[in-house]
Amino acid sequence: MASLASNIPRLYLIKIAKWFMMTMPIIVLFYQENGLGMTEVLTLQAVYSIAIVALEIPSGYAADVWGRKTTLIIGSILGVVGFSIYSFSFGFWGFMAAELTLGIGQSFISGSDSAMLYDSLKSNNRQADYLKYEGRVISIGNFAETLAAIAGGLLAEVSLRLPFQAQVFVALIAVPAAITLIEPPRIKSLGQGSLKRILHVVKDSLIDNKVLRYNILFSAITGCATLSMAWFIQPYMDQILHFSKAEIGIAWAVLNLSVGLMSLIAYKIEARVGDRNSIIGFMLIILIGYGAMGLISSLWVIPFVMLFYMMRGVATPVLKDYINRLTDSEHRATVLSVRNFIIRILFSIIGPFLGWYSDLYSLQNALLLAAILFFSFGMISAIIYISSYRHNIGE
Repeated sequence: MASLASNIPRLYLIKIAKWFMMTMPIIVLFYQENGLGMTEVLTLQAVYSIAIVALEIPSGYAADVWGRKTTLIIGSILGVVGFSIYSFSFGFWGFMAAELTLGIGQSFISGSDSAMLYDSLKSNNRQADYLKYEGRVISIGNFAETLAAIAGGLLAEVSLRLPFQAQVFVALIAVPAAITLIEPPRIKSLGQGSLKRILHVVKDSLIDNKVLRYNILFSAITGCATLSMAWFIQPYMDQILHFSKAEIGIAWAVLNLSVGLMSLIAYKIEARVGDRNSIIGFMLIILIGYGAMGLISSLWVIPFVMLFYMMRGVATPVLKDYINRLTDSEHRATVLSVRNFIIRILFSIIGPFLGWYSDLYSLQNALLLAAILFFSFGMISAIIYISSYRHNIGE
């Protein structure tokens, strides 16, 4: 169906609406201006994460039952509602309502967008191009995030509330894009959704299907490592490298650009390096990135940090592609949501632990511990993963 090709630019627009976050550079300042302390700030972020974790797998299953288009529409509309609530709220409970709405909306989009992309390509016998297009989607998201940081800072000079008001219109972009998507044909319908059926898909992904289980585990450990780095990099630049706020902003933009650029050519790198070398390479770069930050307290660390972020740009689309190759169309969104669910569960455990360790000892000691933990668990899962999928991946 040639018309399904029109889904791709619409998915790009949904990605832009999701990642062009003008509120991120100033959100803590906005909270403080409205009388919130750091305990309340962190509580709000916990609420957001809990909302996503609680609905990650059910929403992915909903995409398989109702269709990816339906869940993308729901998620896009909730994004508009969430930022609208933010625009007119002035206290903790209003912000909590906004975070809950945004978290639920994000859970409906997560997994559904990648599944829609893969099935759209598969309908035209172009599933082999998925990695290339997923890389482009991720790249667009990172470019959008980079530009949004600049735009948000400029708007905040006028008012800290203005980026939130402008974000409503950015979120609106996703609604017509989602509505005009064309639902790709799938092998079969799952029928009526139920908790029992969801648990069956999760059980198959994490217990019965050994290849997929280790695939998801390795992908989740890698995802947790890159997500944790996002929370460490700013305090590292501030406390260890003593960057000014402007320099941190520039560095943040450069790092996001490197992720975006590498996502564009991820499919070429994977094709040249090969699947097994890619998997081992991801773990080695995670070790090098965290280890260098834990040992180096000068600008000599920059090449190692850049290498880590370039790896992130390659790893995300590549690991999603590996999961897609092992998953049936009717289960794809659910399985991708299982992956995202495991990433957030791991982060909710490891992240606070590393934060506690940083407060107790030092930031660089925590980074060294992170290097040991992620590399050890990652390499164990990688070895088991490679041995289990040897005859499956790449088919």
